[in-house]
Amino acid sequence: MKTELVKDWMTTRPVTASPDMALPEAHKLMKDRRIRRLPVVDAQGKLLGIVTRGDIRGAEPSEATSLSIFEINYLLAKLTLERIMTKNPVTVTPDISIGEAARVMLQKKIAGLPVIENGKVIGIITESDIFRMVVGAWEKEDK
Repeated sequence: MKTELVKDWMTTRPVTASPDMALPEAHKLMKDRRIRRLPVVDAQGKLLGIVTRGDIRGAEPSEATSLSIFEINYLLAKLTLERIMTKNPVTVTPDISIGEAARVMLQKKIAGLPVIENGKVIGIITESDIFRMVVGAWEKEDK
């Protein structure tokens, strides 16, 4: 695992969003694409922040609200990712080892890291990618 590199296991060309994307649109995008984290980038692809499914859920109103569905929808449509994203997220480069990326995730208690090269998002490495690598290595040993 120490010799495996992030660039060989990351998801390339990850789904990204702009900071002015509305929360309901981001929620739908994440649900439709079956992803749990969404890097937020500017027009040049530079990382500005990241939004997770938990961030989206935390920004949605409680079921105990006294607002009408119309008021809720109006307010949510005005809420943009720029307001709820985690700014300056922890990132990695494509040439670090999977072991190092896993160590960073463990230390920071995060499940995914945007992969940055020349200031732009080129991928994302997640716990799932690391599990896929470990299971693949384990299956090779069993054969």
